[in-house]
Amino acid sequence: MRQWLLAFLLSVTQGTVAAQESVSQGTGVVLRGLDKVDGDIVDMSLSTDESAEIGRLTVRLRECRYPQGTATDAYAFLTISDTPGDNVVFDGWMIASSPALNALEHPRYDVWVLRCNSE
Repeated sequence: MRQWLLAFLLSVTQGTVAAQESVSQGTGVVLRGLDKVDGDIVDMSLSTDESAEIGRLTVRLRECRYPQGTATDAYAFLTISDTPGDNVVFDGWMIASSPALNALEHPRYDVWVLRCNSE
């Protein structure tokens, strides 16, 4: 599964020159966070290299990309760490159209990408 995912992500991020021209760089991302215990839902808007907190998680956006013409089919490179001890619990690409493909595995929190900000 991991090899397939790695191959997929490499094809998405590298691809051919023609494919690269059809991908836009976002200035930020809109994420949704869920506290599975309390049922609280939080939407977060992050700029590139900015961090935000959801409960005891710290979410940092490194990059957000999307196909030209639709910022809602975004994929974002995120680093998510659990505050006690700053343990990294997720470091990689999340894809808005397939949130289960490369999901955060945490007993209390879910985080997923909604869209890139293009302005």
